[in-house]
Amino acid sequence: MTAFDFSTLQPDIIIDALQHLGLDISSGLTALNSYENRVYQFSAWRGAAEIPQKYVVKFYRPQRWSTAQLQEEHDFAFELAAADIPVVVPLRQDGQSVLQYGGYQLALFPSRGGRTLEIDNDEQLAMLGRFLGRLHQVGKAKAFAYRPAFSIESHLLQSRDVLSKLEFIPAYLRPAFDSALDQVIALCITQYKPKRLIRLHGDCHAGNLFYTSEGPFFVDLDDCRNGPAIQDLWMMLSGDRQQQRDTLELMLEEYEQYCDFDPAELKLIEPLRAMRMVHYMAWLARRWQDPAFPMNFPWFATDKYWEQQCLALKEQLFLLQQAPLSLVPDY
Repeated sequence: MTAFDFSTLQPDIIIDALQHLGLDISSGLTALNSYENRVYQFSAWRGAAEIPQKYVVKFYRPQRWSTAQLQEEHDFAFELAAADIPVVVPLRQDGQSVLQYGGYQLALFPSRGGRTLEIDNDEQLAMLGRFLGRLHQVGKAKAFAYRPAFSIESHLLQSRDVLSKLEFIPAYLRPAFDSALDQVIALCITQYKPKRLIRLHGDCHAGNLFYTSEGPFFVDLDDCRNGPAIQDLWMMLSGDRQQQRDTLELMLEEYEQYCDFDPAELKLIEPLRAMRMVHYMAWLARRWQDPAFPMNFPWFATDKYWEQQCLALKEQLFLLQQAPLSLVPDY
């Protein structure tokens, strides 16, 4: 549990960094919704521009990604853009996209507006299916060399180690919580055996997706990893099994115009859901020393939250014991 926080990243440091990059700022800084990194929108003149443009600067959380891992993220974005896939790519400064200032690694992006994707809108889901099919067609050309993969070790075993030391979990709940977590992990170990790992967006949920009349787009790839293709699809599924099947069929009909999909990956959905659930709890624990986290997630330190998580683990255990989602209707 790192004690790092962004307390040294004061406005004067941010302004100095932007001026160092040759930006003549014409507005204040607007903090955007990000806890892992610190992200700000602003207007500025850059180069020979006659009018100020809107930009976004991202200061990466130190000790999270190496320079090589950040560069690999950026290179993936450039590769996608070269294939006409709508991803906002970082701007280069003297040929570099991973920039340095004051001990921080940062990146500069053009600001792009859009509306949040509606997961109950069939037309938008169809567009997303096409988009992900194109993204995965590029992603499967090669694997990340430096970025990690979705794995039992990273998302479950390491997370369990963090949670085992967490004092927020009340003593009266600890036996039930640990038992449910151990059982979930045991089933995931037997079920999560992907045949192929490709480069993914990695955190493909509605909050990270935007769209315009031209289609959906991502603003960054901060959580991109190697993993099974279904990881970028399953978080769009909601409701009962029939609703999930209908949504998946809609997306895959468009997806498979650009990239083949292996139906065997459907059995990875519930293990991946469990991995995300447990990893999220451990992520909050790892970041608790950052003052932004107690301020924005106060419920994490309450008994009620952990009672809910214990129940959620038991529910996930039940789902792991059921037959996986199938594209063939249940009768």
